[in-house]
Amino acid sequence: MADDHVGSSPTHIANPRLRFEAKKALVWAVVIGLVALSVYLAQSLLVIFGAMVFACMLDGGARLLGRALKIGRGWRLGIVILAMVAFIAWLFWFAGSQISQQAALFPTLVGEQLGRLFAWLRDKGFAVGQDDVQNIASSLFSGVGTVTRAIGGLVGGLATLFLIVIIGIYLAIDPRLYERGFAWMVPKEQRGQVADTLGKMAFTMRRLLAGRLVGMVAEGVFTWALLAHGGALIGLGPVPMAALLGLITGLLAFIPNIGAIISGVLMVLIGFSGGTEMGLYTIFVYFLVQNFDGYILVPMIAKKTVDLAPALVLAAQLIFGVLFGLLGLALADPLLAMIKVGLEKRSERFDRQGKAKKARA
Repeated sequence: MADDHVGSSPTHIANPRLRFEAKKALVWAVVIGLVALSVYLAQSLLVIFGAMVFACMLDGGARLLGRALKIGRGWRLGIVILAMVAFIAWLFWFAGSQISQQAALFPTLVGEQLGRLFAWLRDKGFAVGQDDVQNIASSLFSGVGTVTRAIGGLVGGLATLFLIVIIGIYLAIDPRLYERGFAWMVPKEQRGQVADTLGKMAFTMRRLLAGRLVGMVAEGVFTWALLAHGGALIGLGPVPMAALLGLITGLLAFIPNIGAIISGVLMVLIGFSGGTEMGLYTIFVYFLVQNFDGYILVPMIAKKTVDLAPALVLAAQLIFGVLFGLLGLALADPLLAMIKVGLEKRSERFDRQGKAKKARA
């Protein structure tokens, strides 16, 4: 009996049941440690996921060009990157010129809107004086100091965007290299399943982003056309800042649900600066664009990509927006789609294993 204890380790647990419980406790400790580490590294992991999303956009563009141009993948990827740089340069030039020309009009626009609002309130019997208007206006414009304090956050956001772009380009240049590296981290017998799941995720991501880009372009152009030319058909004339509103609507369409609300508020606010009729027309344009997107465009895209429940998407956006800010809000939809694909592939494997067990029985 004594000889059995001589060769055993001081940490050896002889009782099989206690050894099993100790292993379970170790597993739970590792899981909790990984969760804590993920929370601590969540922002960095989200940046990496954003880079993967951007890499999928570049890869999808290169694949699309491959249908028309029979050249090497590197050349096609270079064309996509150059087109992206040209679009960003145009975007900054156009938005910058628009903002520089119209920023001076913003205080006047807000003052006029406040004046109309208080005049309407006085007509309805509310006691609102000129001093109240001035106090509220001064309170609104005192928020400019808050904007200047947000510059640090803007610089941090630009740095994060720069990291996403650079890492995404590296991932898009040679994605197989990183896929093989990830495969080495899993057991050999599971590498086939992991490769199959990653391939399905990449395919779904490319389809999802392609559909999202089509929706962004459609919403932006549709909004611009209705605001710039649709009002002329009923005698209202063009809505102020129609091109800028179309651009903002298209960009915010990347974020479903919440992006539409933000663009709609901006659209209606500027619309009412041109009068009640123009404001009502912008409300009509907003609902027309959103119904076109919600009942025609989105269902068509969903059939080609991944069909996500709107309430689930909105809940994910709220959670990730609160936890990780604007980056989490923008990436909530693609991340939710990847989680859904992973769970579906896992369910398929369990179904196949269950059928195999029944066949052997």
